[in-house]
Amino acid sequence: MAAATAAALLYFPSSLRNRDYRGPHSTNGLATPSSRRRHCLAAVAAPSREAEPSSSLGHLTRADFPILHQEFDGNKLIYFDNGATSQKPSSVMKTLDEYYRSYNSNVHRGIHALSAKATDAYERARTKVANFVNAADSREIIFTRNATEAINLVAYSWGLSNLNQGDEKTGATLKYVGLTKEEVPDIDQLKGLLSNKTKIVVVHHVSNVLGSMLPIEEIVTWSNKVGAKVLVDACQSVPHMTVDVQKLGADFLVASSHKMCGPTGVGFLHSKFDILSSMEPFLGGGEMIADVFQDKSTYAEPPSRFEAGTPAIGEAIGLGAAIDYLSHIGMEQIHEYEKELATYLYESLISVPNVRIYGPSPSQTGHRAPLCSFNVENVHPTDIAEILDLQHGVAIRSGHHCAQILHRTLGINASARASLHFYNTKEEVDVFIHALKDTIDFLTSQH
Repeated sequence: MAAATAAALLYFPSSLRNRDYRGPHSTNGLATPSSRRRHCLAAVAAPSREAEPSSSLGHLTRADFPILHQEFDGNKLIYFDNGATSQKPSSVMKTLDEYYRSYNSNVHRGIHALSAKATDAYERARTKVANFVNAADSREIIFTRNATEAINLVAYSWGLSNLNQGDEKTGATLKYVGLTKEEVPDIDQLKGLLSNKTKIVVVHHVSNVLGSMLPIEEIVTWSNKVGAKVLVDACQSVPHMTVDVQKLGADFLVASSHKMCGPTGVGFLHSKFDILSSMEPFLGGGEMIADVFQDKSTYAEPPSRFEAGTPAIGEAIGLGAAIDYLSHIGMEQIHEYEKELATYLYESLISVPNVRIYGPSPSQTGHRAPLCSFNVENVHPTDIAEILDLQHGVAIRSGHHCAQILHRTLGINASARASLHFYNTKEEVDVFIHALKDTIDFLTSQH
């Protein structure tokens, strides 16, 4: 498999870019380029830890991602913000370019050759998504702008028709599940909260903060017993592991293209066809109607019913190309490699003094996503992220990661987060850890 993967990879030369730098040394607390050079921290060198084979999946695939081959102020880019968005392989960019250069046209409504080719490619992309998550029928895949819109589609199209006053949502009760002492969502508490008043259970598959994974099949079983639907946010699982929607059994599942090596501006909703057929349209416009009269309209069958207007055609086709790329590597191989990376990241980070990682250890759960949200005692996470970027070329995220309630539950306002993907390596983790130690020393020495 490694040889087959290597044969398919392309080499791209390094790409450099210029930018203005900000840091902690200027008079207003932000560095100018000259002051940054004067106060530059020691050059980063990977610590002499366990050597990683040069044939690891990270090494084999890096050449496919041109953006990774650049430097900032002499430091090689270390991109550890994959939980926010993934980078794109050259094959995806080539597919987008080919669409706009060769057969850009609207879909479904034209009889000319360009429209027919665009329509075929767009619908092939839907079939690729369906096969990727093992949907029973490609008509169960709805293209949306992103996972956020997919959730809103369910909220408006299914929710407003099925949730009434007295139910545990609209006009009544919205219940939250707390954390266990291991800092994972308390599924026993969730099970105890379910009742015949529960209409929908909304859960993540993998947490973008805690790195933990929920037992979706069990949650679906418990929910079905009380007649509740289940919506799963799979944005952090679909790009990293095999996801089988038929096996999971959830009524709704959402994911975003841009987190799975595809373009921004497109995501998808999966739902069972009978549920989709019972739902009202989310938006009105072309493509979603069957017949229009002065006093009424009839609606198309899914998926067209939920794809009003001109869709993100090129982006959907690009998502199909991303799925081709991921499938060529194999999701099992990606998952196994990332499990190894996740453990290496966690164990490396936990060894740094005064670092607090949120969520379970890999040994507690047997599975942890390749990400760590953390804080350093008496240091703001945004300062950490900024200095890592400006002084070391290491890109991580800081903030609440769209999880403010979770952060409040943890007793914090924000955290730093390093999140990896299959094109990252243990060597990069070593560079990150060394840079983090220098950053902590630098920031704490300022007090």
